[in-house]
Amino acid sequence: MQRIFRKFCCFGLPVSALAKMRLSLYNGIMRKKRIISIPATNVLVVLSALCAVCSAVVRIVWACREDAISRPTLWLQVYLPIAAALWFALMLFTSAKDRLYRTAVPLWLGCIYFAVRAFTLDTVLHTVLCLCLYALVAVLYTATVMGAIPTAKLLWLAFGLPLAYHVLIEHRISGPTGGWLAESSVLLIMAALLLASLAMKVRPAEEGEYVKRFGDRNDGRRLRKLSPIFAVSPYLMKTRNTSQNFIRDSVEITNLEKYIAAKRKAGLKNFGILHVWLAAYARACARYPGLNRFIAGQKIYSRGRTLEVNMTIKKEMSTESPDTVIKVELDPADTAEDVYNKFNIRVQEVKDAPLDSGFDNLAGALNFIPGLLLKFVVWVLEALDYFGCLPRWLTKLSPFHGSLYITSMASLGIPPIYHHLYDFGNVPVFVSFGKKRHAYETQRDGTVVFRKYVDACYVTDERIVDGFYFASVLRYIHNLIHDPAQLDIPPEEVREDQE
Repeated sequence: MQRIFRKFCCFGLPVSALAKMRLSLYNGIMRKKRIISIPATNVLVVLSALCAVCSAVVRIVWACREDAISRPTLWLQVYLPIAAALWFALMLFTSAKDRLYRTAVPLWLGCIYFAVRAFTLDTVLHTVLCLCLYALVAVLYTATVMGAIPTAKLLWLAFGLPLAYHVLIEHRISGPTGGWLAESSVLLIMAALLLASLAMKVRPAEEGEYVKRFGDRNDGRRLRKLSPIFAVSPYLMKTRNTSQNFIRDSVEITNLEKYIAAKRKAGLKNFGILHVWLAAYARACARYPGLNRFIAGQKIYSRGRTLEVNMTIKKEMSTESPDTVIKVELDPADTAEDVYNKFNIRVQEVKDAPLDSGFDNLAGALNFIPGLLLKFVVWVLEALDYFGCLPRWLTKLSPFHGSLYITSMASLGIPPIYHHLYDFGNVPVFVSFGKKRHAYETQRDGTVVFRKYVDACYVTDERIVDGFYFASVLRYIHNLIHDPAQLDIPPEEVREDQE
């Protein structure tokens, strides 16, 4: 962009006019942000993915029928289109709802396949025209799914007209079996692209809404302007388990107990320390949004205003009762009562449900897989998670994905523990707090005072923020717990994490 403007300057445009032009262009683009997506439950999506998979299968059958295939042909005319077709089908189910632009990557791979085929045409002119056409389609598709073009109807023509031409006019699906299979594979992927474009929905972005782009995940946006030390540290400290810091803290709870008693008297049954702690943590994220970051694929992301809290609970307080995991979604603007209501609703859903929860069903399904195959499945899940390809419904069920994992040792009557972080998933903070303890403390004047404390252990991923940031967060949480009435009023401001 800078080079273009400098070229304009060479033609005699005044700098002031050039600056106004640049500002006008920038504002025009920013005002016209669009979000394009494909609904998750859509017949056209299923048919598109089916066509893409069938295209890959037909290509495999065609390759198996060929007597001799050179290595370059094998890679560029067999492996490449198969990978592009299957990748496109995978993207439809994992990214089409909120990151449709990711489907542009397999489409460009497919265009490379077509470009290689173009070099086998009879004339140079025909080859050049085909190469220009493929490049135009790839650019058009990318611009559309990125929201730069206000409609997807141009894609209907880009994929529909060639498909109709080859089927109705050239009759490409007739002739020798080998040629029929090869052309069928091409026509199926074109049909998949046409069906996907028919399912696309375009809407203008709302005021202040973040528009996702390449590099973002379905559970967070990538932070691109961090200091170099933060950008490099995930590559040097590769795992979460080897990057964890351990912090032990104690909080005096005289005011907290009075606050809890007042809440219970007001009708909040079983309102306790857990709800206040979660409310204080959510409020800390409102002031210190870096607390809601996570590491995935050696990159740092922010969850924004989505605060996902995981907790292991028992349906019954007995050693025989199985564990299950609940996930509560909070907002940094939540009050203590909001946190209480959201948390209790999830707990009661699990305890009152006669059947297993979604997490239990998922764990049960994995348990049916034989050990060696399960190891491969977990490896595949880790690879998909690394590249941000796990579907959102799976990360919502997973206890290893979230903003915070919290456990209350007070319900078990024991002190808090240091619980390690999980390398699988992306939870960056694990909090454990224990039962109340009493202490007699000597004051400066020699008098002895009786105090009550709750100890808490934090295990944090040091790569998301620095030590000073964590220290500021802990001081702020201390302040909130010492004066919990602050949690009855929503925060004046919820700060956004940096870009």
